[in-house]
Amino acid sequence: MKPKEIPVCGLAAVQALFARDPAAIKRLYFDYPTSRKLAKLSSHLAKTKRIYRVVTPSELEKVGGTVHHGGVVAVIEAQPLLSPAPGDVARWTANRAPLLILDRIGNAHNLGAIARTAAFFGIEDLLLRDHPQQALPGEAAYRVAEGGLEHLHVWSVPELPEFCLQLRKTYDVIGAAVGPTSRPLGEWQASRGRAHGPAKPIALVLGNEEQGLSPEVAQACTAQILIPGKGNRVESLNVSVAAAVFMWELWARLK
Repeated sequence: MKPKEIPVCGLAAVQALFARDPAAIKRLYFDYPTSRKLAKLSSHLAKTKRIYRVVTPSELEKVGGTVHHGGVVAVIEAQPLLSPAPGDVARWTANRAPLLILDRIGNAHNLGAIARTAAFFGIEDLLLRDHPQQALPGEAAYRVAEGGLEHLHVWSVPELPEFCLQLRKTYDVIGAAVGPTSRPLGEWQASRGRAHGPAKPIALVLGNEEQGLSPEVAQACTAQILIPGKGNRVESLNVSVAAAVFMWELWARLK
């Protein structure tokens, strides 16, 4: 079976891809104004005998599958996502690595925005639930991530509730949820600071845009937290915005 190909659009995303793995780029298409910014990449593709060429905006739109191609489209092969093994969990625990877990985030733009924020804050591991509703890295996610996906290890978790239960042995598995059992983020942080013994590293679980965390995943979490707003104007934040607030408060602000 021929490997699935993904168009990666936008100068920042393509340059990040080239910096991480030049061999990943199978073909490269760009418009004339952008060509002046791709001299090094074009030279590499020429040496490795890969296809690269200037095309019209309409051709770029066709190759990229979007009008938001940013003047350049790189074509890569989709790589299978690996599932975390016990050795990976042990390594994360030893390093106290922050873990960001997505439970059926269905919008690829949200996936890309979350990946961009995670990379900005230095988070390295993004775990996706293996589920039909879960968006996967593709054209839209790569474009919105602006190169962020190139700085993340993206994993696929087949049985997320069971994984979270196992992860609780060494992590505080915190679910982002708006519900009667959820505690405001600051309140939860304060209670955690008063706990006896060293605090565990944190894994943050974010749920589907409309349905939130699935009941079985919510039950597997150590605690559920929310970002308190003011008034009753809207119920909650967009998941990518909420993810940014949580990442700042749980990990980045404390560095």
